[in-house]
Amino acid sequence: MSETPAQPTSITYAGAGVDVEAGDRAVELMKDAIKATHNSSVIGGVGGFAGLFDVSFLTGYRKPYLATSTDGVGTKVAIAQKLDVHHTIGQDLVGMVVDDIVVVGAKPLFMTDYIACGKVVPERIADIVRGIATGCELAGTALVGGETAEHPGLLGVDEYDVAGAATGVIEADALLGPDRVKAGDVVIGMASSGIHSNGYSLVRRVIAHAGWELDREVAEFGRTLGEELLEPTRIYTSACLELVDSLNAGDTFGVHGFSHVTGGGLAANLARVLPQGLMARIDRSTWSLPAIFATIGQLGNVPQADLERTLNLGVGMVAVVDQAVADRAVELLNAAGMGAWVMGSVEALTDQATGAGADFVQGAKGVDGGAVLLTGEYAK
Repeated sequence: MSETPAQPTSITYAGAGVDVEAGDRAVELMKDAIKATHNSSVIGGVGGFAGLFDVSFLTGYRKPYLATSTDGVGTKVAIAQKLDVHHTIGQDLVGMVVDDIVVVGAKPLFMTDYIACGKVVPERIADIVRGIATGCELAGTALVGGETAEHPGLLGVDEYDVAGAATGVIEADALLGPDRVKAGDVVIGMASSGIHSNGYSLVRRVIAHAGWELDREVAEFGRTLGEELLEPTRIYTSACLELVDSLNAGDTFGVHGFSHVTGGGLAANLARVLPQGLMARIDRSTWSLPAIFATIGQLGNVPQADLERTLNLGVGMVAVVDQAVADRAVELLNAAGMGAWVMGSVEALTDQATGAGADFVQGAKGVDGGAVLLTGEYAK
C-alpha cells in the first residue's frame, strides 16, 4: 500500500511575520492623540481609507495655491531605536515637512504619515504617532491619516522608518519667494533647538569614531549625549505665519521670504530663496555655535566648511524682511520664542565675492538662484 502523503505545514500571515491584531492595537493607542489635532474641517474619524478635509473655505480665496511637501527624518531614527525612545521622532517628521511649506508663506492644513517597521510593537508605534500629533498641534495642522506597514525580512524587528506629507494653502498674490527679495533687505536668523533632523550620518560617524556612548553625561549639554541628539526639531510654522500676518497686508510686504535650514546647511538653503544677481552677506560673529555643533566638530576634527554644508549650526529658519520692519520682526519672533537676531543683509552680487572659496555658495539643490557669502568667525 502506498503511504498517505504528509500534509503540508500551514503557512499563515502571522507566521510570515505580520501581526494584523498588533496593528489594530496600535491604532487604538494613538486615536486620542490624532483626534487632538482635528478641527472642524476634518471629516470623519481615524481609520478611514482616506482622510477627508473640508476646503469649502477656499471659496473665499481670490486665487488659492496649494503647497505640498514630503520628507522623513533620516538616520536620526537610529538614535531613537538604540535608546528605545520613540515619542519625539514624530515631531521631527512634522518639522521637516510643515516648515518647508511655510517658506512660501502657506499655512499647512493637514498631514499624513507612513511608518514602515520590521515588527509592529503597538506601544512603539503609538509613541511615534503621538509625537507626530504633538508636532501637528504646534503647527496648527490636522493629522488626517496614516499607514503603518510591517516588513518582516526587510527590516529588523526593532527597526523602522517614518515619512510624511502635508498640504497647505496660500493666496496667489501673497506668495513669498525670490521675486520679492531686493537689495537692502535684512536677513534674520531663528535659533535651532539642536541638530534637528539632518546630518546624522556625519554625527553618528563622529560619535562612533570617538567611542562615545549615548548614555555619556556631557557637561556642556547638561544632559546625556543621547538626550541631546534626540532633542526634537523646533517647529517655526506658527511664528512665521504670525509674522506674515503682522507685517504683510494688502500691497505692503514686510516679509519677503523664509528659508528652512535643513540638509545642505545655512548657505545652500538660503541661496535657494534669493534671486539671481543678489547675495546675502551673513556675519558669523552674530551668533555662537551651540555646544553640540562645537563638540561634533572637535571630536571628528571636521573641517568648518563640511560642518557648514551639513548641519544647521544653530540656525533653523531664516526670514528675509524689508529693512524698515527688521527691528519689529526680531521683536515679534522673540516674543514667539524663536530666539531671533539680525545676521546679515542682501546686496548686489560682485565678482569679488565669487572668489571667496568655501565661504561662498551660489545656487543649490537644482535652483539657479542667488548667492550667500559667510564672513567673520563665530562668536565665542
